[in-house]
Amino acid sequence: MEPVRFGVIGCGLMGREFASVSMRWLHLACELPRPVIVAACDLSPKNLDWFRQVPDTKYFYSDYHELLANPEVEAVYCAVPHHLHAQVYGDVIRAGKHLIGEKPFGMDLAACEEVEAAMAGRPEVFVRCASEFPFYPAVQQMVKWYREGAFGQIIEARFAIKHSSDMDLAKPINWKRMRAANGEYGCMGDLGIHTQHLPFRLGFSPRTVSAQLANIAKTRPDESGVPVPCETWDNAILMCEAQNTAGDTFPMQLEMKRMAPGCTNTVEYEIYGLNLSARFTTDDPNAIHYTQAVGREQAWARLVIGQKTLYPVITGSIFEFGFSDSLLQMFAAFVSELRGLPCSFGCFTPAEAHLSHRVLTAALESYTQKRVVTLE
Repeated sequence: MEPVRFGVIGCGLMGREFASVSMRWLHLACELPRPVIVAACDLSPKNLDWFRQVPDTKYFYSDYHELLANPEVEAVYCAVPHHLHAQVYGDVIRAGKHLIGEKPFGMDLAACEEVEAAMAGRPEVFVRCASEFPFYPAVQQMVKWYREGAFGQIIEARFAIKHSSDMDLAKPINWKRMRAANGEYGCMGDLGIHTQHLPFRLGFSPRTVSAQLANIAKTRPDESGVPVPCETWDNAILMCEAQNTAGDTFPMQLEMKRMAPGCTNTVEYEIYGLNLSARFTTDDPNAIHYTQAVGREQAWARLVIGQKTLYPVITGSIFEFGFSDSLLQMFAAFVSELRGLPCSFGCFTPAEAHLSHRVLTAALESYTQKRVVTLE
């Protein structure tokens, strides 16, 4: 099958993760076009040099315009700071290259709409946003149950992602803690889509937003150890009134935290229904917890899912699933949709990214004005 020839713009952590996915494509036990990284671009020579060990990569750039001019590049994976999204993503699309870009898909709503305007001018270009956690098999079991109607009427839902590395107040500041590069959203821009991909895809539509935001670490040391302002929100809790396609109205909480004691990269998805409730956490990534009826009582049970993946893999189903596996599944979904192949659960769409920006913009308004904001 003809591969998809990629360029990578932004060769840091996630760019390297994508290169690893490309090289372990034979881990998939199904026929899909392999993403072949032919070109890499980064302003850092160190980051770029890492890609010289990737056998398929033969073009190296410090100017992304040169990568976009390369006719061998068919698609681009882009992982750059938020304030660059509108320009770089727009340029990728205008160059006629398919795009999978990192969250939040624009520094703010206006930037997201700039990307959408570029898409309108090149409708043949396929565009998606990266979001990997819903591809865990246990989460896909939750999706299957919901699509089958197993939950019944929804009572409430909660979706969270929590870090703790920022609990170290001596951790040097980086661009994600600077408003000029990260944007007004703070942790919500970084982490929000991880809490929104699953509910938005299931048709949970926020109708109102009430936000509590916290800037806990107000300074951090720069590279010289001098304290400088740390301007962005560390933690955010959004309480929404949501409605699904069945007409159920229910509370939905979106929780995004950089300062959550005891957490490393903890993702939690919870849906509670009259007939079935289910919980997933990356602290127990191989399993899903769900309720079983015992007469009038409900008892929680734990079901081990293992490697029952959306796209079959060579790993035995009894073995555990991890973060790098979720990235493999996400990129398999991207190339499947790109080539018109079956895909039962795809990557985060630009329309969903637009809704995300509306929710986060409403959250800023809610916190500033101390009121509940209604989404139009």
